[in-house]
Parts: sequence; structure tokens; C-alpha cells
Amino acid sequence: MNCGRLIVGGGAAGLFCAVQAAWQGEEVIVAEHGRKCGQKLLITGKGRCNVTNNCDVQTVMKNIPRNPKFMFSALSRFAPEDTMAFFESLGVPLKTERGNRVFPESDRAEDIRSALLNACRDAGVRIVTDEITGLIVSEGVCTGAVGRTGEYHADKVVIATGGKSYPVTGSDGSGYELARSAGHTVTEIQPSLVPLVCEGRDCAEMMGLSLRNCTLSLFEEGSPKPLYTELGEMLFTHFGMSGPLVLSASAHIADIREKKYRIVIDLKPALSEQKLDERILRDIAEQPNKDFSNLLRKLLPAKMIPVIVKRSGIEGFKKGNQITAEERSRLIRLLKGLEFPVKGLRPVEEAIITRGGVSTDEISPKNMESKIIKNLHFIGEILDVDAYTGGFNLQIAFSTAYACV
Repeated sequence: MNCGRLIVGGGAAGLFCAVQAAWQGEEVIVAEHGRKCGQKLLITGKGRCNVTNNCDVQTVMKNIPRNPKFMFSALSRFAPEDTMAFFESLGVPLKTERGNRVFPESDRAEDIRSALLNACRDAGVRIVTDEITGLIVSEGVCTGAVGRTGEYHADKVVIATGGKSYPVTGSDGSGYELARSAGHTVTEIQPSLVPLVCEGRDCAEMMGLSLRNCTLSLFEEGSPKPLYTELGEMLFTHFGMSGPLVLSASAHIADIREKKYRIVIDLKPALSEQKLDERILRDIAEQPNKDFSNLLRKLLPAKMIPVIVKRSGIEGFKKGNQITAEERSRLIRLLKGLEFPVKGLRPVEEAIITRGGVSTDEISPKNMESKIIKNLHFIGEILDVDAYTGGFNLQIAFSTAYACV
């Protein structure tokens, strides 16, 4: 098969690139080894598809912990506002929610996928089901690829196979082998935006409890300054914790095998220690003979109370008017700094995205072309660039895809 551009991978980056290239008059083939294209889009944003973040380029870059400078050129050419305009031009109305997260008004990720697939169809993009097993390279130039069903000859080859997270959606890491075969360096592959496994049983005892408006901080052992701190939502699970704050915090864990980390949660970020003490004293004054564990019901969710009672060292049946100033001070410190040692990360298969990938040192930031092999491009999650939650990773996919057209 011959074409102007062969795109390996029919995910968000690949489909978007196909549309843009076809609009420029190129003959495009997308080779997707899965049964359907855009499967991973369906699980983003809890099935609603957080398609981008309604912010400026500098804000996007601040939310990219690794290699943000590499993204400046691509983001400058195709920013979040361009992503929003693109999908609305395809008939998908969007809305902006808390944290400037952008979703389709329908809250259906399928609408984003369908819009991309329909745009591909209307632009004449050919989508074939095939697994690409090798690249055709001659004298430092990529002229095509080899699939299970035959060869593809193209003026440009774009690798958009994604990372290794959620392999059931097609992101199985196969693109890394194609990159290595072309002489590229693939940095260590690790999970990112992934739930955390915590030591002890306390998290399991609070399993299913969701906290809103708490402040979560991640600390590396020996450092007084947090690696990450943010106000938002989180969830306790049978293995530890998950939720938006936890997923973003995980992106800052460099090497869980070599270093120790801990999560610290401020359960009452809106109250200073003094204000919190006044609140507790007021609750005690209203019901001085009430047991300590029952007094906490005004302050905390029911599932959390046994853990707080145990950690505070105050007997649950102790009457409120018998609680000493020292015990009260201990309770306040606990509520303002509830600690959980991090034992590990959940598997990469459970991660939203993959950390690591094709080294950005070997890729041109202007057009995503390989510096090693001419006419070979890499876009999206396969690159060693990843961001926090909030629509930033899909923006990286769209911006890098646009840059290589």
C-alpha cells in the first residue's frame, strides 16, 4: 500500500494527526492493531473525556513535570483554545468545569471519539486493522513500515502508539520497540497518574470514603518542602488511595524503589490550628458529657472516626469535658497533618498515562521528527512527556500531532 502519510496507532494523537494531514491534502492511512480506534478516549475523565484544560500555554507547561520546554513550540502553534475550537467546529459543544477542565456538554467521551472518526471518514482517511511490526529504513530515511498483512510505503511515518498504560485499549508498549529499532533511546517506563499503595490498614478501614476540599501534600523522606501540594478530592481504597489529588501526586514520585515518600492530608485546610481549636472547644461546650468519638461526628465522616480515635491516642469513650489541652493539641495536629507512608505504586496497567518514552533529546520540538531517521515522527504518549490530571495529557497529544503536519 502506498500513501503520503502512514500513522501507526489510532488513538487520540493518531486520529487527530490523520484529520489535520488529510485536510492539508495528504493521502493518509492509519494502521490500528486493535479492533477499534480511540478506545482509550472512552475511559478518560471517568468516561466523560477531559479533552483539554481551558488555560494558556504557560499554565499547560507548569502542569508538565518532565520536559516542559520541549512542548513550548507545539503548544504555541496549537493551544487549548485551538483544541476547543476544533471540536466545536466538528459539532461537539464543550463546557468548562472546576479546575478549568473541559468536557463535552453531553458528558459522553464517545462524542469526542465519534467526532474524530467522522472527521477522518469525511477527509478520506483510510483506517486499516493491522499490527505494524517493523519500519522500512534506507540510508537514514524512513520510507514505510511492515505490517502483519503487508507493507506500507509512505513519504512520512508517524508513530502514535501511545504508552503502556491500559493495554486493553491498545496501548501495549509496542511502539517502544519500533523506536528502538530505529536507534532511539527509550527512557525507563513507569506508571504515572496512578493510585498509591500505602502502608498499614488505615486506608482499607476507610475504603470507599471520598474527601473533598482537603489539601494533599507529597513529601520525600528528609525534605521539609513538599514535592506537591494541592486542594481537591481524593479517595481511600482497599490498597491505599486514589482520586485526582493522589494521581497528580504520583507524577512526582521519581523512584519508589530507592526513595521513601509520605502523603500528608490537611482535613481542614480552611481553618487555622487556632480556629480549629476554637471549633472543637465550642463542640465540647455544647455537649460536654458526650463521648470523644461521638463529638467527632460534627467534624469528620463516620468512616474516618475510628482511625482518628486510634491515632489520637484519646479513648473513644472519654467525655468531652475530660479531654486535656495537650490531647486537644494532638488531635488538631492530626487533623491538619494526617500522614500515610507510601509503600508503592499500582501497576502501569492501572495508570492513566505512562511516564518515560522516546527521549525528547532525539526529537525535533518543531515538527516531532526524529533527529536520527528522516521522515519518522513520534507524537503523543510515546514521547517522554507527561502531565498532571486536568486535560493536559490530551492537549499534549493534540499539540504534538498538529506540530508534525
